[in-house]
Amino acid sequence: MVEDQVVLANSVARVLRREGMAVDVVHDGERALECTSVVDYDLVVLDRDLPRIHGDEVCGALAARSLQTRVLMLTASGTMAERVEGLNLGADDYLPKPFAYPELIARIRAISRRSQPAVPPVLAHGDLRLDPAKRLATRGGERLPLNPKELAVLEYLLSAQGRVVPTEELLERVWDEAADPFTNTVKTTINRLRSKLGSPPLIETVPRSGYRI
Repeated sequence: MVEDQVVLANSVARVLRREGMAVDVVHDGERALECTSVVDYDLVVLDRDLPRIHGDEVCGALAARSLQTRVLMLTASGTMAERVEGLNLGADDYLPKPFAYPELIARIRAISRRSQPAVPPVLAHGDLRLDPAKRLATRGGERLPLNPKELAVLEYLLSAQGRVVPTEELLERVWDEAADPFTNTVKTTINRLRSKLGSPPLIETVPRSGYRI
């Protein structure tokens, strides 16, 4: 989340985290470029009018790097010319301020579904179903009492489609930059998730490699 209005940035981050997303927050274009040079983000929510380095330059730099990172650009101006200009810079979507949080969340999820490989709107494995948009997981038709972080871990493992996901990758993708890489937070969350998913077990631990469903 790149937004120079600190209150707005932190408010958006809280809302997105409640939706199970890992969110890092910076407040200027220079820090945005620094962070995106070391972390392969799925998506950057980018304010256009930024200090130090303008949002247009940040967007252009991300496009020039040919990254898989998607860009949702925000701006106080909602004119047709502004939207066209933002999209021509390489943004994947454009949302004028003020905006409603449900629309922002819906647009983020829509962009994610257009990613490669495409992520289906409902994830499934056997009798397990997860609807990321509704934040709802069921097994055998029964709703599972999962907290936001457990839902996010389950979503990421299901999206991997059988691939082994290393602990480090889960920590980077499901938690944010404040997470301590030396804690057992991933293992603890996986253990709670296993317990709530019930039998037969679905999450496999691959020694010295990670986890998979």
